[in-house]
Amino acid sequence: MSSFTESEERIELRAQVARLAQRFGRDWFVERARAGEKTTDLWMEIAKAGYLGVNIPEEYGGGGGGIGDVAAVCEELAAQGCPLLMMVVSPAICGTVIARYSTEEQKQRWLPGICDGTATMAFAITEPDAGTNSHNITTTARRDGDEWVLKGQKVYISGVDEAAHVLVVARTEDARTGKLEPCLFVVPTDAAGFEFTPIPMEIVSPELQFQVFIDDVRLPADALVGDEDPSTGSGRSGGLVQLFAGLNPERIMAASFSTGLARHALGKASTYARERTVFQAPIGSHQAIAHPLAMAHIENELARLMTQKAAALVDAGEDMAAGEAANMAKYAAAEAAVHAVDAAVQTHGGNGITQEYGMAGMLVAARAGRIAPVSREMILNFVAMHSLGLPKSY
Repeated sequence: MSSFTESEERIELRAQVARLAQRFGRDWFVERARAGEKTTDLWMEIAKAGYLGVNIPEEYGGGGGGIGDVAAVCEELAAQGCPLLMMVVSPAICGTVIARYSTEEQKQRWLPGICDGTATMAFAITEPDAGTNSHNITTTARRDGDEWVLKGQKVYISGVDEAAHVLVVARTEDARTGKLEPCLFVVPTDAAGFEFTPIPMEIVSPELQFQVFIDDVRLPADALVGDEDPSTGSGRSGGLVQLFAGLNPERIMAASFSTGLARHALGKASTYARERTVFQAPIGSHQAIAHPLAMAHIENELARLMTQKAAALVDAGEDMAAGEAANMAKYAAAEAAVHAVDAAVQTHGGNGITQEYGMAGMLVAARAGRIAPVSREMILNFVAMHSLGLPKSY
């Protein structure tokens, strides 16, 4: 079998997820969003079918697959009009970090709930004054006897209202060097001093964004992901490694989110272009309509291939090569989605900006892929430096 061809198991997984998502569909998803309701029914159906934790080891309730499998789930949900942002966050980022770096007791405590949907986990790194520069985060964690005390703020944190816990990136002082090093903590969303407020967004999604306030939140010693480093008396020295372990899966999932959106938009536009007749023939027979859709489809298929390559490299443990591929995949997928949704709206003409046809609502969702979880400009910086060997520009 050629290396660029997905396995029969992955292809069957895609088909099963698509069938499940079709029972809900875009109209159901948008109705939930506009009514301020959640997509919990779909989330629990995914969990019940075993797709939510497909990338998590079997001994913790998962499917034992790789990041490529959970990315396929994410893409197929989006392709059916039900893009779930928490698929990126809970099983992919948090699940990967905890499965790779937590203690055995922590894995037993947190991973089964991620898999069965009963203990969804959010991820908090972005801060109001740090943004893209995660080295500038100011949320701190200090030891106080047997406890950790966290203090700081986070912004644009997805789905906190749906999560039982949040994986928070903070900084602790290394007693040996005096420097603040990144560490990851699992924080219950109902902890005293942990508060969050929704950020009004234009995006049509049941999953909300939040500003998070962490005001002297006290946590037990084992809230720190992994073992404490006995040589420093502070957080685990591998905190930076833990953090970056979640970034490649995050980019791959974001790419799959975008390519799924693009597929949904192109499917809707193609159907409309085959059926809509203005002059003597369906509008899809005109190259002004057909060519933009064809170009967007080509772009999207190329992005899907790069996403599969990135996932294969992550699953093979080739982290350095995966970093390049994951960034490229995320960039290509976001561009493809923006072009696909724009072409789909244009294909629909005036109908493209009505609520009835559901096209315009995807414009913001697709556009967000150019910004989050990392901006396209920072990806271009990465590729310029690491792929082309050019000087650092920032």
